[in-house]
Amino acid sequence: MTDDKVDFDIATQLVHAGERQPAPPGQPVSTPLYATTTFTYASMEETDKVFGGEVPGYVYTRHGNPTTAGLEEAMRTIERGTAACVYSSGMAALHAALLVSDLKSGDTVLASQDLYGATTSLLMNIFTLFGIKTVTADFANLDQLQTTAEETGPRVLIAETISNPLLKLCDVPAVADIARRVKARLIIDNTFATPYLCRPLEHGADLVVHSATKFLGGHGDATGGVVISRDEMDRPALISVMKLVGGVLGVFQGHEIMRGLKTLALRVERQCTNARELAARIAEHPAVARVYFPGLNDEAEAQLVGRLLRKPHAGALVSIELRENNRDATFRFMNALKLVVRSTSLGDVFTSALHPATASHRDLTPARRRTLGISDGLVRISVGIENVNDIIGDIEQALRGA
Repeated sequence: MTDDKVDFDIATQLVHAGERQPAPPGQPVSTPLYATTTFTYASMEETDKVFGGEVPGYVYTRHGNPTTAGLEEAMRTIERGTAACVYSSGMAALHAALLVSDLKSGDTVLASQDLYGATTSLLMNIFTLFGIKTVTADFANLDQLQTTAEETGPRVLIAETISNPLLKLCDVPAVADIARRVKARLIIDNTFATPYLCRPLEHGADLVVHSATKFLGGHGDATGGVVISRDEMDRPALISVMKLVGGVLGVFQGHEIMRGLKTLALRVERQCTNARELAARIAEHPAVARVYFPGLNDEAEAQLVGRLLRKPHAGALVSIELRENNRDATFRFMNALKLVVRSTSLGDVFTSALHPATASHRDLTPARRRTLGISDGLVRISVGIENVNDIIGDIEQALRGA
């Protein structure tokens, strides 16, 4: 509202005064939070050109926003892709990655048997309704995977860099080679590894997905997701899914995740170091039957860790299976935790514990969980940045009562 409109009534002035000021001189050192749903221009002619894509600009935050665009550019850069698009959650991002892979009725998705439970449910319960078949395989068995891929002729292969919750490491270059042989696209969920530890596009993946809610944001206060593609041709489809399906990342969440990215390297360094020490310390604990940590008990996997992940790290998660392998004992252990937070997420600055059988993989049948090795005594621990002795001390005191 300009000075020549001062004759408006105060009710009108309260609505418009101070709004739509010219951009100030100087460039902000961090991306501002553009808390606006729409954008206006000096004329309809200019608006028409922006809407039509003839000139750059923003018209409606569902179509794009400068704040979230900054996050997209950051993720495109650090994952070394050519296009990136952010979404309202990790599941919305995964959905988008599948949609832009040109799946149609009659196509097959070849999925790792070791996936986040909601990913499996999305494939089996939603995509099945559209005539898209999902076949699962053990991606750690490359010979079996090659045979299954040749037999099923999938349009898409999908896996996690580090699987949820048993922390199996995917040989991304080998899987990418299999995908190329059968002319399929490879989607890698890189949430557990983060781009600090691994950049799957460099190893042959076509699309990388993150739940930005986890390590990227890192503070348990923002929900979001992102897809990064190696192919610029995916950009229009990624944006179209965002606009038409509507899983738009809010600008406040985008701003928080962008801020979290700035300390990702520092946090993950500490978390990985803590996780390795935790895994080594509790591996011989009498109350623990098995510790799951990439490369801890398998020399071949240890070599893959060295080839795929940033040395000397193997991730920031540790899963344990209690010797008294039942729900009651597991609940006693988790209820006895004093420092470690009982949480249904991961990747935060604080250490957290989750019971997969009743949380991340709750929707799977008990028989399916048993087949995958997800027992009632399994606990997934996302290791934080606290003093490692405090983390270990809390877990050990809780194990005494398990």
